[in-house]
Amino acid sequence: MIKKKAMLIDITLCVGCNSCQEACKKTNGLPEGEEKKLSDTAYTALEEHEGVFVRRMCQHCESPTCVSVCPVGALEKTAEGPVIYDEAKCIGCRYCMQACPFQVPRYQWGSTYPRIEKCVFCHERIAQGLPTACSEACPTGATKFGDRDDLIVEAFSRIHSEPTKYIDKVYGQYEVGGTSILYISSVPFEQLGFKTQLGTTPLPTHTWNALSKVPGVVSVGGVLLAGIWWITNRRIEVQRYEQELKRMEERSNGSNNHLN
Repeated sequence: MIKKKAMLIDITLCVGCNSCQEACKKTNGLPEGEEKKLSDTAYTALEEHEGVFVRRMCQHCESPTCVSVCPVGALEKTAEGPVIYDEAKCIGCRYCMQACPFQVPRYQWGSTYPRIEKCVFCHERIAQGLPTACSEACPTGATKFGDRDDLIVEAFSRIHSEPTKYIDKVYGQYEVGGTSILYISSVPFEQLGFKTQLGTTPLPTHTWNALSKVPGVVSVGGVLLAGIWWITNRRIEVQRYEQELKRMEERSNGSNNHLN
């Protein structure tokens, strides 16, 4: 049986060194430079709330809404825990951005061939038995990688051993059905910008309840979006082919002129 992986982020141990972001950028080939907010070039970022540092990243929900709303299967929840993204399938509908309860996915608005960008939980490293790059780089132990069940036990062990230090809650244990990124804190989560009114029901439950009312529309919409994606990409391929032919003709004409 595959054990689900997770990360426990102890906010009380974070010193804001940004080693997590630096390691993430290096591993994913993203541009260097510190960023304070999530972007298409920052999969994780440190926000500061009156001296308290909070890591933001994809929560890798146990029942991800982004996966449930994607009409072409570009997003997938793996058995190990990561929610991964296949850019080859993406049609740019950005439904995932609208559906995510944590507003995580970012779009490459300035790119000619835009794609969605977000943390993929170092799924290739996890497949090799390695921890995530960010947890490995953390010098204070603020981010710990491991099996989800074990990390929840450890989180409550820390809380109960120091009840005056921690809030008696593990954020992510139950929110929207549970997430792979877990937090413990000495400051109430709502004061740190966390959404604390999300409930415990997996959001895809609401998604499918709504979609079941309009199956014809959903089916036609999915086919339509896929068709638009195919036409758009086909046009791009034709344009590239025509440009290449034009360059070949120009080179050929240049060679003939030189011979003449």
